[in-house]
Amino acid sequence: MANHTGNTILALLTGTAVGVGLGLLYAPQSGEKTRKQLRDEADHLQDSLNKKYNETSSQLSSFASEAKKNIEEKLEKTFSNVNNKADDMLNKLEGELGELRKKNAELQKELKKK
Repeated sequence: MANHTGNTILALLTGTAVGVGLGLLYAPQSGEKTRKQLRDEADHLQDSLNKKYNETSSQLSSFASEAKKNIEEKLEKTFSNVNNKADDMLNKLEGELGELRKKNAELQKELKKK
């Protein structure tokens, strides 16, 4: 979206500059005055382009920062969920291992009795 807006504004500014330039070239005034007006318009256009570049750059930086923050939050949440599930599985396995040890101890006692 920002790229589309930037392209539209750039096209409008370029069209304006070309139109002004052609108008000045065909205007009935001295060459020196025309060149000064062209220089002034070029400076104005350069300032406008720099401003738009800075605005677009700032918007892209904000977008990138927000996207990075969202990705980091999602990764942190995912890792937290994975750690919780791993802990749950370990606890379950430890419980089952404890039960197996008890059964093994009981079987060993029974074998010694026989």
